[in-house]
Amino acid sequence: MVRLEDGTLVVQTVDFFTPIVNDPYQFGQIAAANSLSDIYAMGAIPRFALNIVGFPIKELPREILTEILRGGSDKAKEAGIPIVGGHSIDDKEPKYGLVVTGEIAENKLIKNSGAKAGDALVLTKPLGTGIISTAIKRDLVSDNLINNAVKCMETLNEAASKLMHHFDVHAATDVTGFGLLGHLSEMCKSSGVSAEIIFDKLEFLEGVFKLANDGIIPGGSNQNLEYVSTFVSFSKTFTDAQKLMTADAQTSGGLLVALPQSQAEDFANQCAKSTGLPAQQIGVFTQSAGKIITIL
Repeated sequence: MVRLEDGTLVVQTVDFFTPIVNDPYQFGQIAAANSLSDIYAMGAIPRFALNIVGFPIKELPREILTEILRGGSDKAKEAGIPIVGGHSIDDKEPKYGLVVTGEIAENKLIKNSGAKAGDALVLTKPLGTGIISTAIKRDLVSDNLINNAVKCMETLNEAASKLMHHFDVHAATDVTGFGLLGHLSEMCKSSGVSAEIIFDKLEFLEGVFKLANDGIIPGGSNQNLEYVSTFVSFSKTFTDAQKLMTADAQTSGGLLVALPQSQAEDFANQCAKSTGLPAQQIGVFTQSAGKIITIL
């Protein structure tokens, strides 16, 4: 983050990863949307991007790389930004993502550290992309379930980001690799509050319940649950599968937004209307006490 003389902040993020779907164009779209997410979580406006590419150029057809880059380019155009260059290396496994540069007025910057006790907690996308992606790699899901997951992951957080400036948002973060609980814990710690989540309020992608119960869980989700186990309290009725679902490592997940209880329903409804994806209040922030997160 760089502060310019006129009070504008230049913000920059980078993210890239290996393919989580079989279609190279879809992979490019998802990777680009994921890379833009940090900028949107701050309420900032993306301005341009650079490609980050790893590809086994001697082992896979160049057409695959072309499709990955086309997917990223089309998603960047949807976000209203150019990709002005980048860097590539010959790598054993394909990797793709973006360096994204954006800007925002300093007095409009939304941090992950301003949540207040009594605030509502809204999540703007369903969970379960890590579980679905693992099932895709094992060829265990139908085309319909894949398409639903891809639609979720390739949807930009732009609409939710713009909406935040029309509400009294106190804090926000995006949900990616550390999962819902990992990113929420960071918000709680930096804000000096705790959080209560209602499990039945969490939206999951179609098929996630069955896959989780069948043990289709990515390694990252197991690691996430192990990490948060010391500061998260689960209801005694929860199964191991349910716990892992809440800790699922996400790709291009939604935004977690803290705002007054009186505004939560309107904010969630407008997000859902803009994206076509479920968005709703999943819990509340409370005074800091005992466990950082309680799931009921």
